[in-house]
Amino acid sequence: MAILRLGDQAPNFKAQTTEGTIDFHDWLGDAWGVLFSHPADYTPVCTTELGTVAKYTEEFSKRNVKVAALSVDGLESHHGWIKDINETQKTTVNFPIIADEDRKVSELYDMIHPNADSKLTVRSVFVVDPDRKIKLIITYPASTGRNFDELIRVIDSLQLTAYHKVATPANWNQGDDCVIVPAVKDEQIAALFPKGHTEVKPYLRLTPQPNLN
Repeated sequence: MAILRLGDQAPNFKAQTTEGTIDFHDWLGDAWGVLFSHPADYTPVCTTELGTVAKYTEEFSKRNVKVAALSVDGLESHHGWIKDINETQKTTVNFPIIADEDRKVSELYDMIHPNADSKLTVRSVFVVDPDRKIKLIITYPASTGRNFDELIRVIDSLQLTAYHKVATPANWNQGDDCVIVPAVKDEQIAALFPKGHTEVKPYLRLTPQPNLN
C-alpha cells in the first residue's frame, strides 16, 4: 500500500454512498474536494463533526468545494446514523457518506493505522484540488474533534496561493496581508502586486491580499 503525500494524484474509486454510487473523480467535476473518514457510525465526536459539516454547507459551496465522509459501516447503518445526526445536531446531512465495508477506499487512502486500531479508520482529512492533486492531509486522534473553521481557513489559503504568487503567514485569515513568494523578483512586484508591498526583510515581503477588491 503506497503512502499518499502532498502533490500526489488522489486515487480514484467507485463506492456506494448514502446519495448513490459515485465515481470519485467524476463526482468532483471541476470542484475542490474534501474527503474525511470516521472510525465508525454512532460515535459521539463524529456525530458532532458530521452535523457541523452540514451546517457549513454554504461555506463549502461558496468555495466550490464538495465534501464526502467515509466510515467502514454499511449503508443501512449510515442512514440510521444520519437520523441521529439530524436530530441531535439540529441540521440536515446533505452530503454523501461512503459505505466502505470492504475497506477498499480506507486502504487506498491509508486510513487504517494498525497501531491505533487494526480494523477501524483513523480520522483523516484530505483536500483535493480540481486537478485531483492532494493539497492537504491531516490525521486526528479519536479524542479530538476536527476544527472546521481551520479547514475552511486552509482551503481559503490553498485557493488563494494556487492562483497568485503569494503564501499565507502564521494565523492568516481572509483579508490579512500575504507573503510574496521568494521566486518573485523585486522588479516584478509592482506589476504583480499593484496594491503595494512592505519589505520587512529582503526575504520577507508583505502585500495586501491580491484577490480582494
